Amino acid sequence: MNNEELVKYFAEVADDKKAQDLVMLKMSGISIMSDYFIICHGNSEKQVQAIARALKEAAQEKNIEVKRMEGFDKARWVLVDLGDIIAHVFHKDERNYYQLEKLWGDAPVFSLEKRPL
Repeated sequence: MNNEELVKYFAEVADDKKAQDLVMLKMSGISIMSDYFIICHGNSEKQVQAIARALKEAAQEKNIEVKRMEGFDKARWVLVDLGDIIAHVFHKDERNYYQLEKLWGDAPVFSLEKRPL
């Protein structure tokens, strides 16, 4: 799978766990951190953990190394580093506070329907 296919795959994994307001940002050429961001939120700490855990398990099933996972225990903002893809799984309150989509406002945004937003 190429990175575009992988980001959609991981977005679908998060969506299966009822991730809210899921968006994908194409970061290549904008950030050296990764090619894509997945940004979503859950409405409770348990849901945030379930989404992050599902992403980690999906990566392992595809033999993709999870470089690191940060924030899982507090479940307010969990970062799942999948190499060329970084997933930001927020609690709703933290997402409203940090507003990563605005910080990276020049990045192309995609939804699961494969259309630019």
